[in-house]
Amino acid sequence: MNLIFLGPPGAGKGTLAAKAVDILKLQGVLSPHISTGNIFRAAIAAKSPLGLKVKAIIDAGKLVDDDTTIELVRERLARDDAKKGYILDGFPRTIAQAEALAGFSAVDKVVNFDIPDSGVLERLGGRRVCRKCGHNFHMIFDRPKAEGVCDHCGGEVYTRDDDKPEAVQKRLEVYRAQTAPLIDYYRKQDLLIDVDARPAVDQVVENFKHSLGL
Repeated sequence: MNLIFLGPPGAGKGTLAAKAVDILKLQGVLSPHISTGNIFRAAIAAKSPLGLKVKAIIDAGKLVDDDTTIELVRERLARDDAKKGYILDGFPRTIAQAEALAGFSAVDKVVNFDIPDSGVLERLGGRRVCRKCGHNFHMIFDRPKAEGVCDHCGGEVYTRDDDKPEAVQKRLEVYRAQTAPLIDYYRKQDLLIDVDARPAVDQVVENFKHSLGL
């Protein structure tokens, strides 16, 4: 099953994608969670020609262009582990990327995790991240056992600059302008499923399973 996860920052797409991978395993389908962030990091670490290009773009403080992103996703989806399906998180971000994706991979369903801006601000405002291993905590829902210390690796737990209120508001504005149009794009193709992302994670997972008939 080829899935795309849509939703604003703070909708919990990464957390839900990890749980969705486990759910699909139980259905006998191993579908990897593929995020553009991970693709970029892997390409940079591998020092491939595209990876070196991405590193130069990021080091210059710029956004990776559509053509480079599309080519990296195309390469990733061609790997054996994505043959039976995948969960794309963070791609496509624009209509142009969606149209390019349609040229090399057929999407079965697009899951839109819907949450109001107020919910995003609450979630991201409380998010804390381990500087060492990248694990996410939350000051309301999932606090680290020791203040400022990661439960998993002992690294420093901090607030990312892009989780501060003014940065979150800017990220939401960018999402509404660039990525939200994909909702209508996929709805017109009868591929979109809306899932309420406001409840606790376990309830959202149940809503997701019900929506896909799992």
